[in-house]
Amino acid sequence: MARHRGTALVDTNVILEAHRTGSWRALAGGYAVETVEDCVTETQTGFQRRRPENRIDQAELRDRLAAVHEVGEVERAELAIRVSDIALDRGEASLWAHALGRGDDWILCGPDRASLRCGVRLGCRERLVSLERLLDEAGHRPGTALREAYTSRWHERTLGELVLEERC
Repeated sequence: MARHRGTALVDTNVILEAHRTGSWRALAGGYAVETVEDCVTETQTGFQRRRPENRIDQAELRDRLAAVHEVGEVERAELAIRVSDIALDRGEASLWAHALGRGDDWILCGPDRASLRCGVRLGCRERLVSLERLLDEAGHRPGTALREAYTSRWHERTLGELVLEERC
């Protein structure tokens, strides 16, 4: 598959995993990576309990991102009406609220089942990608293995399950 040339929206978990595996520079260098303010804030939550090598410098993170978007309550409310029974955390809800207002060619990378369900329900399945796929297409193989939820295999299996559940 050809590498995506548009915007890659990422959630907090993807940022944390890319840093954990030493893949952040490859990800941010290979794509126009964007996120929302709530996800940046979440990267700093629990900062004191992380080992020094797993801490994310907020200024450096912002510098590597193509954009960090503010999301208003109206956007979040519009999303909540469309997916009222899906329990998204604040960062995921903000990221999806932002994504739905875009008119460009974007993809979204976030391994949480609720976020994937949201994407399926909103008709955005083709825009959902795994971190492993993004890194593969950027020509990067992490030195530290990705956790299962960030792999293409887990992503495709989970999407398949969610599509079946949502069609019932």
